[in-house]
Amino acid sequence: MLWLGVDVGGTFTDLVLFDLAAGKLQVLKTPSTPRNQAEGILAGISRLGVDARKLERMVHGTTVATNTALERDGARLAVLVTAGHKDVLVVGRGNRTAMYNIKAPPLRPLVPRSQCIEVRERLRVDGSVVTPLDEAQVDAIAERLAADGIEAVAVCFLHAYANPEHEQRCAKLVAERLPAATVTTSAEVLPEFREYERFSTTALNAYIAPRMRRYLGDLRNRLSQAGMSAPLAIMTSNGGSLPAARVEAMPVLSMLSGPAAGVIAAAHVGSAAGYPDLITCDMGGTSSDVCLVRGGNYAMTTEGRVGAFPIKIRQIDINSIGIGGGSIAALGSGNYLTVGPRSAGAVPGPCCYGRGGLEPTITDANVVLGSLGVQRPLGGEISLDRGAALAPIAGLATRLGLSPVEMAEGILRIAAVSLAGAIKEVSVMRGIDARDFALFPFGGAGPLHAAAVAEELGMRTVVVPPLPGNFSALGLLIADVRRDFVRTRVSATATTSVAHVQEALQELVRDGEVELAAAGFVPARQRFAASLDMRYAGQSFELSVPVAMDVGSIAQIERAFSEIYAARYGAATGRAIEIVSYRLAAWGLSDKPQLPAIERTGRSLDAAVCATRPVVFGGVERQVAVFDRDRLPPGQPMNGPALIEEGGSTTLVPPGWSAELDAVGCLLMRRS
Repeated sequence: MLWLGVDVGGTFTDLVLFDLAAGKLQVLKTPSTPRNQAEGILAGISRLGVDARKLERMVHGTTVATNTALERDGARLAVLVTAGHKDVLVVGRGNRTAMYNIKAPPLRPLVPRSQCIEVRERLRVDGSVVTPLDEAQVDAIAERLAADGIEAVAVCFLHAYANPEHEQRCAKLVAERLPAATVTTSAEVLPEFREYERFSTTALNAYIAPRMRRYLGDLRNRLSQAGMSAPLAIMTSNGGSLPAARVEAMPVLSMLSGPAAGVIAAAHVGSAAGYPDLITCDMGGTSSDVCLVRGGNYAMTTEGRVGAFPIKIRQIDINSIGIGGGSIAALGSGNYLTVGPRSAGAVPGPCCYGRGGLEPTITDANVVLGSLGVQRPLGGEISLDRGAALAPIAGLATRLGLSPVEMAEGILRIAAVSLAGAIKEVSVMRGIDARDFALFPFGGAGPLHAAAVAEELGMRTVVVPPLPGNFSALGLLIADVRRDFVRTRVSATATTSVAHVQEALQELVRDGEVELAAAGFVPARQRFAASLDMRYAGQSFELSVPVAMDVGSIAQIERAFSEIYAARYGAATGRAIEIVSYRLAAWGLSDKPQLPAIERTGRSLDAAVCATRPVVFGGVERQVAVFDRDRLPPGQPMNGPALIEEGGSTTLVPPGWSAELDAVGCLLMRRS
């Protein structure tokens, strides 16, 4: 029995194969193929030597949905809206794109105004009908859309979260006229209030759906031709997985596919290592993602964005920035040095790859300083060339009157400061002291920069997990199936009975039970957690308040909200409290792969040394021992400077730091 996790990043495609019978993990990195991610996946499966017929389970993290939105190369889209609300997507929230520029142009909407089409219908806030749906008009609109070659239609009516009947009927009529088009309703995508966010999320889902359907259909066909009969699952932004067929219809759920998997694995492994309070730092080739994990739990949000577009679906609270190994260093206006967000990506890649890259990157700076060696091919197939890395960095250094070494160290310092800033956004800016947490780096470049980032933040402990270069792919196999359900029902707690709250939650539970049962999970493998979106009367935004399914009284709910509000903002106000939305997370619990066993006898630090090489620290070159992580003995600390290499990643232990392998295979780095 074989399980396969495949995470496609901007530079590399990571694979983790778990042999259930033997209890062994096998990992591989192979260059991504941006034009068609399926090609890189199939190449990786071939290199692993996997017999696709023996695969029992395959989970995939993909960036197709995100790339489609950012590159704006999705379907030809039309949005049907309630008459009088044509400009919801154009006006948005009216936010300025540049804070101090009153002439700054507004963000370009996903769909042109001419393709936002008004439909005669109207519901009240409670879902009752004011104006019936004009079906004859819908038929006429559908004929026009068919003539215009529309590929996707988003149906977004006012108050459809309270009564979806108009949207459902309109979608049915449109689908009859446009059988090849993707038709999506807002009540299906996001059944909660706030028209702009609901309309935007629905429109984005329709926009990316055709491309996602083509990609997943092609991938499933090619896997089937290779002999795989196991179902394909896709990682979603909320930290769970769903069948590929479900994600084809709701691709907006997969916007943070890969980063979410890394957080899931971090919470699992961190708790096993005795570090439930973590700040993750997933640094890949193109970008980095950070997330705060407290007590083994990660925060969720509905305030995410992809580029300029709000995504109000439930997702792990991850902060992403454009800093990765392939981030390009250049001189900006004013002759100051910038690093990222432009990236060399997989093609051509950093200059040291020897594939045509001409601009210096973070990876090139590491090669010049010696912290990244050139002896071992990157990803098993990319040989690194120090001379090719040195030339562009030396050219940039000359323009600023610096030496190549000073320039390389400057590039890495800016990268560390940028990463520390991203971490402050999920910690310090929310009243949380990052020094109370351990830094948990992974991704191909994470362990290489972890100590520098920790020093910027004053953090004293770094936990480098097993298989850091393929860690998000491992998270794909750890993640459970998850679905989130929501219903908006605004009411004051003073006029809401606890029986009403319990009944609303039980309705969601029944929906969750049906969906999990359809996915093959028996009641014993189902788990549910409820929360309420709450606020003080008159406020515009809510806080999420966890509640028990059988919560005993409204007073308990009010007390829980007041405590969460006071923890976030310093004090409770004592004003009237409102419940806005009811939420339910439904998990189908799956089996987890075992981490590689640690050999405890017959090992020593001396035997683990595989080489030495010069590495620059603070402008001074020092000879540094290079350790093979697979041969390290547990419980024996080493003092920096040192390098610890393994397939897919390198960990840098600078002077003033120590490192040792713990009982579960994590590298514990501590600052003296």
